[in-house]
Amino acid sequence: MLVNGHHYRTVWMEQSTVHMIEQNLLPFTFSVAEFPSCAASCAAICNMTVRGAGAIGAAAGYAMAQGFLEEDDPNIARTMICATRPTAQNLFYAVNRVWQAGITGGKEAAVAEAEAVANDDAEASRRIGQFGAELINDGNNILTHCNAGWLAFVDYGTALSPIYLAHEAGKQIHVWVDETRPRGQGARLTAWELTQAGIDCSIIADNASAHFMAQGKVDMVIVGADRIAANGDSANKIGTLEKAICANYFGIPFYIAAPTATIDAACSDGTAIPIEERSADEVLWQQGVDEQGAAHTIRVAAPQARARNPAFDVTPAKLIRGIITEHGIIAPSIAGSTATQKQ
Repeated sequence: MLVNGHHYRTVWMEQSTVHMIEQNLLPFTFSVAEFPSCAASCAAICNMTVRGAGAIGAAAGYAMAQGFLEEDDPNIARTMICATRPTAQNLFYAVNRVWQAGITGGKEAAVAEAEAVANDDAEASRRIGQFGAELINDGNNILTHCNAGWLAFVDYGTALSPIYLAHEAGKQIHVWVDETRPRGQGARLTAWELTQAGIDCSIIADNASAHFMAQGKVDMVIVGADRIAANGDSANKIGTLEKAICANYFGIPFYIAAPTATIDAACSDGTAIPIEERSADEVLWQQGVDEQGAAHTIRVAAPQARARNPAFDVTPAKLIRGIITEHGIIAPSIAGSTATQKQ
């Protein structure tokens, strides 16, 4: 994606240092952070400097390569990386690929495999865009939740990739952007991406989507996924399940866009997907900038109140019209077999 005339990936490695776009500062400040060690890269994954399924996977692959470069026993690094984001299937997929390459071929092989993971992610996202763009008609209004765009992957993204390619083909599109509490990835990241690309969009409160569906102003819903079970049940950012239920009620097609690397063929159904619970502070406090651009963190909840903060929920396969993968649009019921055949 172009930012100020320069093409960036969300994450890459030079020598032994991992570079990541600092997503916690967007959309107010664009900067690139550097992480010279596996431990530093793990901290960046935990604190969401990098976030989104494919970007987490690429970052984890690079961190695993750093582990081979640093540790006499890279298993220490492997354990540390796998503890960072337990729901993200792409993380485990990438770590396992780099681990196997490093064990077999040594440090150079681990670094080469980490680069291959990142390249595969970008290419898969591009192909998802090609298949998904065929679903989009001129004049469509599309609802999305959280951020499954360029920032969530190495390039292109998943849920936004079809929108980008449809836009490039000349189709007029409007996107409803859920703000996506508590961290606001829709309002902060998806809206920033779409405006950078010149695509018409409107940020809406998370609880406004059913209102616009009822008015006939949503033609389809496209979201990403952090892990897809073999039966097609899909974990995505908390609040996705609500969108799927509402879309089903109003007869609106609901699609998941994800590469086969996100499918966990060993996970039978959604009940087996681990759900990460993050700090309650993300719910109780919010960050923003004032008119002068100064950053502030303020409490937005009642003093002494407690909070729960599950990061993901699971959408049952029966609510999903199709999964847009790099190999085409598949029925949720064959997710597991597709992953086994294609990976």
